[in-house]
Amino acid sequence: MASIEDRDPLADAIAQCGDEPIHIPGSIQPHGFLLALSEPDLTVVHASENVEHWIGVPAVALLGRRLPDLIGDCGFSERLATLAGDDHNPFHLSDISFRIEGQAAHRPLALMAHRFKGQLIVEFEDTGSSGAAYDALYPLMRTFVVQLQEAQELNYICELAVREVKRITGFGRVKAYRFDEQGNGLVLAEEADEGYPRYLGLCFPASDIPPQARQLYCNNLVRVIQDANYQPSAIVPTLNPDGQPLDLSFASLRSVSPVHLQYMRNMGTLASMSVSIVIQGKLWGLISCHDAQPRAVSYQTRTACELLARILSLQIEAKEAAALAQRKLELRRQIVELLSCMADRDSVVEGFLSQPQVVLEFAEACGGAIVSGERYETVGDTPPTALLARLTQWLAHQSEMAVFSTHNVGRDVPAIPELAEHCAGVLAIPISRLHPHYLIWFRREQVKTVSWAGQPEKRIDLERGSLSPRNSFEVWQETLRGFAEPWQPVVVEGALELRTAVLGIVLRKAEEMAQLAGELRESNKELESFSYSVSHDLRAPLRHIAGYAELLGELEGDKLTERGLRFLDNIGDAARFAGTLVDNLLSFSQMGRAALRLSDVNLTALVESIRQEMAPDCEGRQIEWRVHPMPVVIADAAFIHMALRNLISNAIKYSRKREQAVIEIGAEERAEEVIVYVRDNGVGFNMQYANKLFGVFQRLHRMEEFEGTGIGLASVRRIIERHDGQVWADGQVNQGATFFFSLPRLTYASPI
Repeated sequence: MASIEDRDPLADAIAQCGDEPIHIPGSIQPHGFLLALSEPDLTVVHASENVEHWIGVPAVALLGRRLPDLIGDCGFSERLATLAGDDHNPFHLSDISFRIEGQAAHRPLALMAHRFKGQLIVEFEDTGSSGAAYDALYPLMRTFVVQLQEAQELNYICELAVREVKRITGFGRVKAYRFDEQGNGLVLAEEADEGYPRYLGLCFPASDIPPQARQLYCNNLVRVIQDANYQPSAIVPTLNPDGQPLDLSFASLRSVSPVHLQYMRNMGTLASMSVSIVIQGKLWGLISCHDAQPRAVSYQTRTACELLARILSLQIEAKEAAALAQRKLELRRQIVELLSCMADRDSVVEGFLSQPQVVLEFAEACGGAIVSGERYETVGDTPPTALLARLTQWLAHQSEMAVFSTHNVGRDVPAIPELAEHCAGVLAIPISRLHPHYLIWFRREQVKTVSWAGQPEKRIDLERGSLSPRNSFEVWQETLRGFAEPWQPVVVEGALELRTAVLGIVLRKAEEMAQLAGELRESNKELESFSYSVSHDLRAPLRHIAGYAELLGELEGDKLTERGLRFLDNIGDAARFAGTLVDNLLSFSQMGRAALRLSDVNLTALVESIRQEMAPDCEGRQIEWRVHPMPVVIADAAFIHMALRNLISNAIKYSRKREQAVIEIGAEERAEEVIVYVRDNGVGFNMQYANKLFGVFQRLHRMEEFEGTGIGLASVRRIIERHDGQVWADGQVNQGATFFFSLPRLTYASPI
């Protein structure tokens, strides 16, 4: 735990301000008085001390007395029944006069009541003028509502509200501001008399309104301070019978924090009224009224402003709902367009790339990327591929998420500091439940200059140890860097909707692929059976043809012309080649049928045995063998022998035109696999035909130049794929070729 010397006084003061129990101040403002009653007998259990100033009776003298006995038969009890159970805001029930025994009736007072936390709280203040209230309300209903309906721009709506509130209340300055996601308030509209400072376009920091005050603004729509220099009147007694102070959250007369009163005085304001704009239960903004002199605000005026605020909230909500609905419709149209392209093409990636403009407009982004395993496809302005790979890895290690969004990459993706050099905002959705596949959008940095109403930093009053409100509200500008335009919730929701739909397409395509794979397996089985039968049945006839041709040449050769002997040799050569082809076909068909017999295979020893087998084919040639040490793998020894023999045979064959042939054989060990390669300096091949190399009967060179059946590399591929490995090749024309195959590192149980 930190020592006293280590503690930050400013942090402590901010925490103390945030914890200040402003809903239970234990006092009220003196422009009225307050009683708390028990029900159903309506007995006074609390009274404010200033009640004596208003009706000439000490507060303690009222405790335990019934309110109906003090105000007479004025219909209070009947009106009390009209209070809504779920509305805690004060409601005007009637105008009354106190009649205390032995004293004449006092002047009429407006009685307002509300229930909260099991107590009935009644407040009294001057009655005001009903005629003035009508004069304020009627133009409001007649003109203001019509103007609001016709207004389209948010700023103009706020201007209308500010103008009307100033007309109703007479305050010297009235402004409307809206809160952003961080709670900062931007002034959208302002009306002010001559001599008042102007704040239009300026920001008030979120710290001006601590969280508990913000909640009270949300609950209680109108808040009035008639004189910032008032002397609070205490509640008697301080605590309820249950030991808790009286909760004044909804009381119109509730006393306010001394810090806020000092804030008002520093601003040159002695009277204020705040009217809350609440939309869907959240504090959207405030209409803030200030006056350089104390100003009384009657309950009729407050009622008019409350009505205005509710109408204004409904109108703003309607405008924002219409804009939101329009944006959702546009997002849905774009989603349908993207999905249509993805569904019509062979892959989601191709569909994504076919509509680059829609991809960017969907998220209002400068760039987009689709990541599919090791494949990175981009549109627009995006970070380099290397950073995309690191971002994908970072996303994959985050907790289970359906969407990731940030408008400050430097702050929220600290593991990749270089990313902030290329973008400031990232929105990413995974489009596979098994693999690191993502749709990602990027936004550029938006350098923004914020004009604050005074420097938004907190200071501490060293004498009291509490926060000291700022003394200056002059324009103070701050430049914000590293931020992009925030991702709107509707865009994030649209991305989630797109993700769900894309997952559906991927699943459908996976099902189609599974069905095709099943059909291919059946076809392959039929082809294997066919090739096995054909090759098996052709072996004997072809051997007979080759044998009889050879026998005919020996027995009847002296009777044939030179031309006939040449034809006979051609028949024998063709029959022997066909026999070899049939043997290879038979072997190829058996590869898919025979079970693998896994065992330890010493690759170095296997290569050496193959070299000895093929020594006759190398007689008379200059071949430099470079055989590197190779590991022991777990595989089918016979099949791996066949695969390596085919690759080494090809290396010998296709390098025979070199005076000095070089054949290199080695392996690279990795964490999960072993990669074997056979490299030569022979004729090579053009890489644009690399995908044909491992197909059956595929040849890149004429048979007249290099003999072969065209099945060898196809056999290699089938052998390696049966071992769950892969084959590939790299080459250049007349520069040589390298053939690779990978084998997964396997383990098997030892016999007991």
